[in-house]
Amino acid sequence: MKIKELKLHPVAIADGPLRSSYGRHAPYALRTIVELKTTDGLTGISETYGGDAPLAALEAVRHLVEGRDPFQLTALWKDLGERAEQDRASMDRDKSIDRSQTYLVPGENPLDVHTRTFAAVEVACLDIIGKATNKPLCDVAGGRARSSPTFSAYLFYKHGGGGGMGDDVRDDEYGECLDPKSMVRQCKQMIANYGFKEIKLKGGVLDPDDEIETIKQLRAEFGADYPLRIDPNCAWSVETSVKVGRALKEELSGGGYLEDPAAGMEGMAEVRRRLLAENNETPLASNVATTCFQHLPVAQRLDAVQIVLSDPHYWGGIRNQQHLSKFCEVLGMGLSMHSNNHLGVSMMIMAHASACCPHLTYACDTHYPWQTEVDEVVLGGRVPIVDGCVEITDKPGLGVELDYDQLARGVERYKNLPYRKRDDEAEMRKHVDPNWKRILPRW
Repeated sequence: MKIKELKLHPVAIADGPLRSSYGRHAPYALRTIVELKTTDGLTGISETYGGDAPLAALEAVRHLVEGRDPFQLTALWKDLGERAEQDRASMDRDKSIDRSQTYLVPGENPLDVHTRTFAAVEVACLDIIGKATNKPLCDVAGGRARSSPTFSAYLFYKHGGGGGMGDDVRDDEYGECLDPKSMVRQCKQMIANYGFKEIKLKGGVLDPDDEIETIKQLRAEFGADYPLRIDPNCAWSVETSVKVGRALKEELSGGGYLEDPAAGMEGMAEVRRRLLAENNETPLASNVATTCFQHLPVAQRLDAVQIVLSDPHYWGGIRNQQHLSKFCEVLGMGLSMHSNNHLGVSMMIMAHASACCPHLTYACDTHYPWQTEVDEVVLGGRVPIVDGCVEITDKPGLGVELDYDQLARGVERYKNLPYRKRDDEAEMRKHVDPNWKRILPRW
């Protein structure tokens, strides 16, 4: 069996005006659906970041993918790895490029391009392997540690609106949420719909005192049985981070954490040192300071990060996610999973990756509740989230297939968009403040 064709489908999916330290989300998020068709009539699918750059990266490896045995993933990793090392050698001379995601949103760092590209191809190959052997993907990747991976409610401060433009404007399920009271309402709706048992707040938007109050009101509403986390994406100084950690010592205990409060490993390490000096053991998590295996020993040595937020989409796929699970176990670090805007194919990638990583110690993030049935490209509709979990069924591969009518509609939306890259700063300048820029730290 050989791969005879790589097909790429760039799609646009409606996205509400969610806020973060990066700015404001555009009316549509961009994704890429990947298909690999084999000489045996099997089709493997995947989903990855969208826009011109990810598409170009996948096109650049077409000659390495087509004609290859989908079972021979190690050889593909070696071929892409050699290209990655060549690129890194030239990029290392440009000191303005940082392997962290402090200043770049996930999917945009040029140093991640080959791991992101490999991940998209690897998952589609594993989907093929699962279909060829009639086994779920997580089982052909080594077997599952769990069959119902858990996910957390992912709360965002947001302006009014449900995303989309023109005749495609969407209903606003959650309404404007720009204060603590409305955030509690948002969380109650999300938990009622999906049964989440853990709660994450995207911070770095309001004054830190207002975000402290939001976490306190969430704790008052849901109690200590719902672990809480907050992620300001490096919007705070070390001093502000310590202030927030001090104020939320109780609320972030019991399975919660403080995620990427300050920029850089050194900043995170200083926050950790100061909190420990106050007998405050609130763990720090990161998907910004830690984005590759080279970061792990540094993070451990500095005690800057206690929980790594993985992501199979840019860490290099599901097998690399398994390697990361073992690394974190050996280094005594916790493991969770980062999320970005995504559809049901990616939801199942995350679920299978979670299922086959024994050391996944925290519920994963997911943006999935922020996307709608209108955009879903999975045949049969959206992937169910029940009691905060996604069930791994006995269906082969990822367990989902593409709805090609829906896929075509997503491609058409993409074609009609005036942009091909995420730009949260531009959206802020357009809708909130014409002079807005992302500043770190902001507080």
